[in-house]
Amino acid sequence: MTEDNAAGKRGPAPCPVTRLWTEADLSAGLILGLDHARAHFLRSVLRLERGAHLALFNGRDGEWLARIDGLGKGWCSLAIEAQRRPQASGPDLWLVFAPIKRARLDFLVEKATELGCAALQPMMTRHTAVSRVNLERLQANAREAAEQCERLDLPEVRPVADLGKLLDAWPPERRLLVCAESGAARPIAEVLRQEGPETAAQPWAIMTGPEGGFARSELDALNDLSFAVTVGLGPRVLRADTAALAAIACWQAILGDGRSRPPLRDGD
Repeated sequence: MTEDNAAGKRGPAPCPVTRLWTEADLSAGLILGLDHARAHFLRSVLRLERGAHLALFNGRDGEWLARIDGLGKGWCSLAIEAQRRPQASGPDLWLVFAPIKRARLDFLVEKATELGCAALQPMMTRHTAVSRVNLERLQANAREAAEQCERLDLPEVRPVADLGKLLDAWPPERRLLVCAESGAARPIAEVLRQEGPETAAQPWAIMTGPEGGFARSELDALNDLSFAVTVGLGPRVLRADTAALAAIACWQAILGDGRSRPPLRDGD
């Protein structure tokens, strides 16, 4: 898409800084109304005006250029103009984690979203100290992170599940890396390189336990599973959130989309 510049020439489409997630369908020519909270965000926080451009995505239709068509107190209408990027799917990688304290949990969800996890699965283990998880808060954190990091979709934030019930329903085709301080643990890079890049398109999951670690009985049960392998993350003892993000980064670098950089878009 192009715009007429001041000299009457055709120039490149604007490259908006602001990106918003929407549940609405996206296609050229549509007029989309925003809810009160998002309208307030654009008008009062970002101080955008009519005619400003932003990007929209919904996880289905790619990323679209939109123009603020109308803006007032508590309302905003957007005119959808053209697609900027087609929809693309990321790696099929789940993060399964024991909930931790609120600030660290917020950080974990934000960074796991930035690192490309397809699903975030909280689980309760024997040593999990946190008893309540605010899923709406996690979903909001994931949405904001996706808007910032150029993702075209949102990770699925799943309801909290008990570890035993989670494993009983586990799809056996999904490989599981269990991050644990165990004598049986193999270095994560060694395991991933042995699996080979041909497994990159297959479903994977990374599991991290609570700050107190997995119970011995839980580790024994995990080690008995044909689809699971216990991996180590080095000689230092890591906090639960650090361990999860380190493991995701290793997986992405060796098997995931961190192996190659996507092509530049206009304006990059």
